[in-house]
Amino acid sequence: MSDVIRVVIVDDHRVVREGLRAMLDDVEEVEIVGEAEDMDGALAAVEGAAPDAVLLDLRLAGESGLDVCRAIAERHSDVHVVFLTVYEDEQYVFEALRAGARGYMLKKASPEDIVRILQAVRNGEVVIDTSLGGQIALRASAMRTGDFWPGAHVGLTRRESDVLQQLVKGLNNKTIAETLFISEDTVKTHVRAILRKLGVKDRAGVVSYALRNGLAS
Repeated sequence: MSDVIRVVIVDDHRVVREGLRAMLDDVEEVEIVGEAEDMDGALAAVEGAAPDAVLLDLRLAGESGLDVCRAIAERHSDVHVVFLTVYEDEQYVFEALRAGARGYMLKKASPEDIVRILQAVRNGEVVIDTSLGGQIALRASAMRTGDFWPGAHVGLTRRESDVLQQLVKGLNNKTIAETLFISEDTVKTHVRAILRKLGVKDRAGVVSYALRNGLAS
């Protein structure tokens, strides 16, 4: 295995892609072999360049980076996805790991940090930005109580609870997707899971159940 890590950059902002290229140009351990701004471009770049890793933003224009991550993980299991984003919410870290990511770091990371994480994930590790460690530890501890978010005690995941809150507000799938930075298909999947777990037949039933049982925050 070569010491040089071949990387594809996926970000919908050209200036960010150019900035990453400029920042990593003089780093001997990394070679940028492709870039993309959306799902189709990312999959084409991975297919054509056969990278070791993908640096992926969490939010792309009209698409969720989580969906891109899932697609890459399903089609190219040997390619390590590392999120490089401005979002410091630990919930996104959990969502990223569930989507198949091997790393999560913030855009304020230095070139040395990026190289360190890329090397670690290529060696089989899962690496999270150290500045998020405290938040994640607190969340993990609180999750054990079973009541850290509305609906946890009835089996709702944190993201399903997030979607439920938007349903209570009367938002449609498109607006929920935009609010939570996920795709409409992902929203539909969460809604189906909520209906099943709450034992109701439709969105009106979800709202009624949530209001009756104090699940609306």
